[in-house]
Amino acid sequence: MAFEPPVYTLKDIKLRFGTNQLFRGVELYINRGDKISLVGRNGSGKSTLLKIIAGIQEPDDGEIFIQPETTIGYMPQDADLSGYKTLREVVLSGISEQNPALEYKAQMLIEQLAINDKQDPELASGGERRKATLAKALVGEPDILLLDEPTNHLDMPTIEFLEKLIASYSGAVVVISHDRRFLCNTSRTTFWLDRGIMHRNNKGFQYFEEWQDQIIEQEIIAQKHLNKKLAEETEWLHKGVTARRRRNQGRLRRLLQLRQERREQIKQIGSVNMEVENTHWKSKIVIEAKHITKSFENRPIVKDFSTKIIRGNRIGIVGPNGAGKTTLIKLLTKKLEPDAGNVRIGKNLSEAYFDQNRFTLNPQKTLWQTLCEEGDHIWVRGSYRHVVAYLKDFLFTPDQAKSPVAALSGGEKNRLMLAKVLAQPSNFLLLDEPTNDLDMDTLDLLQEMLGDYDGTMIIVSHDRDFLDHLVTSIIYMRGNGNIEEYVGSYSDALEKISPQSVKAKAVSKAKPEAARPKMINSRKLSYNQQRLLEILPSQIEEIERKIKEVTLKLADTELYQKDREQFFALSEELKELENQKSEAENQWLEISIIAEEPV
Repeated sequence: MAFEPPVYTLKDIKLRFGTNQLFRGVELYINRGDKISLVGRNGSGKSTLLKIIAGIQEPDDGEIFIQPETTIGYMPQDADLSGYKTLREVVLSGISEQNPALEYKAQMLIEQLAINDKQDPELASGGERRKATLAKALVGEPDILLLDEPTNHLDMPTIEFLEKLIASYSGAVVVISHDRRFLCNTSRTTFWLDRGIMHRNNKGFQYFEEWQDQIIEQEIIAQKHLNKKLAEETEWLHKGVTARRRRNQGRLRRLLQLRQERREQIKQIGSVNMEVENTHWKSKIVIEAKHITKSFENRPIVKDFSTKIIRGNRIGIVGPNGAGKTTLIKLLTKKLEPDAGNVRIGKNLSEAYFDQNRFTLNPQKTLWQTLCEEGDHIWVRGSYRHVVAYLKDFLFTPDQAKSPVAALSGGEKNRLMLAKVLAQPSNFLLLDEPTNDLDMDTLDLLQEMLGDYDGTMIIVSHDRDFLDHLVTSIIYMRGNGNIEEYVGSYSDALEKISPQSVKAKAVSKAKPEAARPKMINSRKLSYNQQRLLEILPSQIEEIERKIKEVTLKLADTELYQKDREQFFALSEELKELENQKSEAENQWLEISIIAEEPV
């Protein structure tokens, strides 16, 4: 097979904004048909790099090569649609004068994405504007498609449609996204932009964390021999984030326990008359909704919905755009009156609300002033924290504390707003699309903080991975007023609401009771599971012993200079041992949870 040269190449790209050196010798190439995820922390320059590839931004130095007649389509993170009268005009603007016959493609995309094409962009929702901008980038069938946070404001059916479209797309696709599940489902190559340097891995995003940890471990060890301060900075920038992923066992156990509690609550609520007070849950009730109904202009949003939300529940609300998720939140929190039914809110409820439109930050204030108007300490969840220490929790450097908000990137501003909301005294969090525009390090941090939150949460989100890691149950709004609640993660709910599942349930219900086989005790461990439960602790101890031995060898400050091959071999061995330990701990945890769950 003949070698096919890349359709696009960047070589030794440099770019500086004031005193900030954004890129230092960035190199990348894009082959025909590549499916690339571009990842990196907020402010690392991902969006700027897409603009360079799109020809919108010029680098200070470096070489750019594009194969002749190669076309590029670009979907920016925040498109300016002020010059268009309708969303249809937005879509059609993606067709070049050389290819007017593609208008049929525009109509097809409008129908597939369910775009209200006659709507004024100024009056359209964020989701409608996003779909129109996506269709504009797609309609010209470019050789390279650049997508900057394409899933923001999109509902799950549209995200799933986009995943299938990218999989079958003949051209190359480069995607920036915070949505882990989306990147895992669409990418086959990963670009990691880290402190001005580009790293490339010829594998999809599902392998990113393992690859990232390996690079960071080697870099920290190598830099300890060169520059101690730089090594400490590298460790602070990354090590805390990667360590969070290894501290999830306790949170997983807690989450599964909370899901079981919610399952029992729904079972108990469903077995009693909603009009009769259930004294067992009386003092724990946060919200009780009875037969609530709401319509707008004869369109049903909520039809005869009842629920009890108990202290400590973490409820995810999902559904297509326009289904009424924000309306349901307003009904449940009594910010909006239902047409019928009633809502009761528990006593002593202290609410913190993270609006998807985000409150406005004062660009003239410093980060310090934004969180702490006076003094140098802030009250956070029961104790005083120094404002700089609290900012470090949200991945800001101490130097940024006295910098103005105006100097922050868009993602960094979102991170600061998140810090402000989570610092508010509360026992009830309302999070409306909290993950939009956050980088993955911040998502890790947000998951950790919310995982430790002991209050009640209602989360509206289209981020499937985020929901899977946090919620105890899913409220699914179909868009026609009908609402159901499913205990477990979004993935669990999806299995139950899929057409195949509905069909299987119908067949199961049609069977006579006597014809059904008796259920066996599904919680009883198999022989292999029981055996693993007994031997895994000793295996983990042995792995930990080996980790200590390898770590001790790597502690030799002269090893890198004396024997580089052994240094890197030991680094690889250490990484493999840590992976083995993590897998063994997770396996033991999963089996022990099964053993302890009630039948």
